[in-house]
Amino acid sequence: MPYDLIDIGANLTHDSFDSDRGAVLQRARDAGVTRMIITGSSNQGSLDAVKLAESEPGKLYATAGVHPHHAADFDATSGTLITELAASDAVVAVGECGLDYFRNFSPREAQLHAFQAQLEIAASTGLPVFLHQRDAHDDFVEILEPMLAKIPRAVAHCFTGEHESLREYLAMGLWIGITGWICDERRGKHLHDIVADVPDDRLMIETDAPYLLPRTIEPKPKTRRNEPAYLTEVLRVVAEARGQSEEHVARITTENAVRFFDLG
Repeated sequence: MPYDLIDIGANLTHDSFDSDRGAVLQRARDAGVTRMIITGSSNQGSLDAVKLAESEPGKLYATAGVHPHHAADFDATSGTLITELAASDAVVAVGECGLDYFRNFSPREAQLHAFQAQLEIAASTGLPVFLHQRDAHDDFVEILEPMLAKIPRAVAHCFTGEHESLREYLAMGLWIGITGWICDERRGKHLHDIVADVPDDRLMIETDAPYLLPRTIEPKPKTRRNEPAYLTEVLRVVAEARGQSEEHVARITTENAVRFFDLG
């Protein structure tokens, strides 16, 4: 009997799914991934995510936001669009928003502006935030922390950090999203070692599909494309690392996602 799982972050509007999106969704459901939250990461990407989510109410949901990679494109129109999309029943969070100094695809000043603006939209709409942070910890905390009292909930999406940042995020009240990064014996061993420190009531799981294909999947898929059906592998490795049963981790992560995103 498959588990009832929720993938809290899947980039299902990515063009790699254009030829077989329906089949991808069906494989996910066959694997027990009954609900998926589609990540919005640009103006057009958020529009596409909401449109797809609205096509299957109660099964698909969306976030609306501008990823730091696209922060240079964030303007007043972006803010208005996110605010308008937030009114849709399908939209359950503002984001993906935050800071990414690893690649700096957008200037840091633009990233800081877009991040602050989206936190303010979350505060004004009453939606939680779906957060991205890479190599920008200090600035990220400096902007986020004063806003947390005005925002209902915040999740560190695709958390890949070290023990110190995990402790700090938990102390700030953040929820933690774990991806297939934990399945990577090269880059994710530290995550495997610390994921047990996330309290049961703050843990969620996600694929970040089509990225971050779990390296532990057997047999190996024919392509490197990740998809929501593989959330079961993230579940397996997280449960193993936490010393908990898959049934337990499936239950708590689904309950947490329902509570965090107010899925009802």
